[in-house]
Amino acid sequence: MSAPTTPEEAEPLERGPAGHALFVPVRPGPAGCTTRFFRNALGGRTAVAFTSEPALIRALGPDQRWMRLSEPALRALAGPLGITEVRIDPRLSAPAPGPGPALPQAPHHALVGQDRF
Repeated sequence: MSAPTTPEEAEPLERGPAGHALFVPVRPGPAGCTTRFFRNALGGRTAVAFTSEPALIRALGPDQRWMRLSEPALRALAGPLGITEVRIDPRLSAPAPGPGPALPQAPHHALVGQDRF
């Protein structure tokens, strides 16, 4: 039997190489949940999954939504987007950058009484 290549071929709870269904971070979208993809240290896109809900919460926080998927199902979702890397139980994650500090405004000086060329 060959590995599933499309989301339709992959059973959501089939046993994959990780041994069981994984906890995959998702975000809400207009058509339902969408798998979240991340960037690795070199800037490449990667899918992430966790072997337990506590592991997901430790890395991404208690408000992160998730769904259960097998590794082959996750790869089938990521593949058409050109994402081939799947990280299971990543230990390090950085929060999304927030707004930076406000930049000081440059003083605005009116040119009064001077010739402009």
